[in-house]
Amino acid sequence: MFKANQNYLRLQGSYLFSTIAKKVAAYTEANPNANIIRLGIGDVTQPLAPAIIDELHKAVDEMGKKETFHGYAPDLGYEFLRNAIADEYKGRGCEISTDEIFVSDGAKSDSGNIQEIFSEDAKVAVCDPVYPVYVDSNVMAGRSGEWIPSEQRYSNFIYMPCTESNNFTPEFPKENPDIIYLCYPNNPTGMTISKAQLQEWVDYANRIGAVILYDAAYEAYITEKDVPHSIYECEGARTCAIEIRSFSKNAGFTGVRLGFTVVPKDLRDADGVSLHDLWARRHGTKYNGAPYIIQKAGAVVFTPEGQKEIREQVSYYQKNARVIYDGLKDAGYTVYGGVNAPYIWLKTPDNMTSWEFFDHLLEDVHVVGTPGSGFGPSGEHFFRLTAFGTYEKTVEAIDRIKAM
Repeated sequence: MFKANQNYLRLQGSYLFSTIAKKVAAYTEANPNANIIRLGIGDVTQPLAPAIIDELHKAVDEMGKKETFHGYAPDLGYEFLRNAIADEYKGRGCEISTDEIFVSDGAKSDSGNIQEIFSEDAKVAVCDPVYPVYVDSNVMAGRSGEWIPSEQRYSNFIYMPCTESNNFTPEFPKENPDIIYLCYPNNPTGMTISKAQLQEWVDYANRIGAVILYDAAYEAYITEKDVPHSIYECEGARTCAIEIRSFSKNAGFTGVRLGFTVVPKDLRDADGVSLHDLWARRHGTKYNGAPYIIQKAGAVVFTPEGQKEIREQVSYYQKNARVIYDGLKDAGYTVYGGVNAPYIWLKTPDNMTSWEFFDHLLEDVHVVGTPGSGFGPSGEHFFRLTAFGTYEKTVEAIDRIKAM
């Protein structure tokens, strides 16, 4: 008789945002007249930029002609897109070659899949709170150990608490990890680290022989000069870091799907095995490439016109973030983030648990956010709101919370 993958049985409940969706759906069914404002999931609300739409139309027309039709995409992605990405890195002083860039259907997929090229007994370090995909994908791969209910954590993971006391910045763990997940600007806290701080992590990883999996999905929201847009701005990062990037939050591709991962050729394991070659093998075996139409649209993002238009959209969401941050602060909440990221991390009032505050907002003012405890034990008594709603709905949501 067949047996299921036992590692999956260690997963705790359903995926965080699936749980939220079910709770909201149940409340909506019971209260059909409730005007619910969703500031929970990080989904964009502004339409694709005009330059991107124009390129999509052109690419669709190309697919309707024999001489310009395209089938399977190249394993790494079309060269026109990878060249544009490499040029963007070069503009930041990062030497990344075209063949070190792997185009995919989004950062979430790559964040979950990248762990496949590492050994099953690799020791994993995650920030706490953390984007759930990093944890769950390693649970599925068998690296987690057992779930400890009293501590709300897995026995084999190394948790790096990010709390008010350390300004939500992880400290080097006492136990040396093999894989270190870092996400900056951070999801869920919306906080950042300076280039000097990131350089310390690069030096640390090179010193102990670890690899950093660096999620830079929100780099377009960086406003402060000392905050790095890429880990490859740090000296030595090519020998210890893989970077994952997305088109979802900078160009609104959440429903279109496009991302990429950079794996430098200099990056090798303890036995000299090239991680670039392993990821290329995995990519070619399990993925048939993002559609030509989507990659053509993605390339426009790096043109002057595309940059101008997506900067306007990013500014729109940054304005929302300021509305949320200032409004909550005026109402007496303790708030973080929102400066270099589209997320605001707030402390729940009256020592309420994260889920108690979720229910409070949903039932009393019909606003949906994300409970901090869903991101890890250090997220308890915190709550995340996203700036990706419309400006009008964002203002209304904060007005409701302030009046609560």
